[in-house]
Amino acid sequence: MANTSLNLSEELREYLLAVSLRESAVLRRLREHTAAEQMARMQIAPEQGQLMALLARLMGARRALEVGVYTGYSALCVASALPVDGKLVACDISEAWTRIAQRFWNEAGVAERIELRLGPALGTLDALLHEGQAERFDFAFIDADKVNYAHYYERALQLVRPGGLIAVDNTLWSGSVIDPTDQEPDTLAIRAFNESIHADHRVQLSLVPIGDGLTLALKL
Repeated sequence: MANTSLNLSEELREYLLAVSLRESAVLRRLREHTAAEQMARMQIAPEQGQLMALLARLMGARRALEVGVYTGYSALCVASALPVDGKLVACDISEAWTRIAQRFWNEAGVAERIELRLGPALGTLDALLHEGQAERFDFAFIDADKVNYAHYYERALQLVRPGGLIAVDNTLWSGSVIDPTDQEPDTLAIRAFNESIHADHRVQLSLVPIGDGLTLALKL
């Protein structure tokens, strides 16, 4: 995994950030705090978070879904782009990581917009469907265990409305997707997911080479 955009020199990426990134003080402190974590590579790039917030605001999203919270940077980006009465349902299994997230969500003043559901995400997504929330969401972000990407995507496709957007992280997988010697389960899962969504005519598709690869799927 990578928390910077692929195939940019460090100098060019620094320029990109200097002329485009508008990261709040709270987001910056959260990113710096996360950098000290052992699994800090799971942190999305700040320019990716800003893009997702822009997309959510552009489409007028009021209800959003996140699968895989980690320390809460992406959720904070998206929740900040929602209206004050908006709602982000955030799914994760880690109390420790999401405890960090909640601290920074509170500091940013968006905690009331975020409903954290702890537990295996497939169960949470199935529960949302059982609650009658199909086609109730405008935006979904998937960034969790790769072997379940196809399952998360299918649930998200049911949960977002027509015209809703699903964003899927790590779809370039640090370039390993084109390495035929890499047969790790996560790599195989991402390759299979990429091939499957390319053939999925239920969505309009773009794979954006930002961060570690961000697939955008607009539900038709």
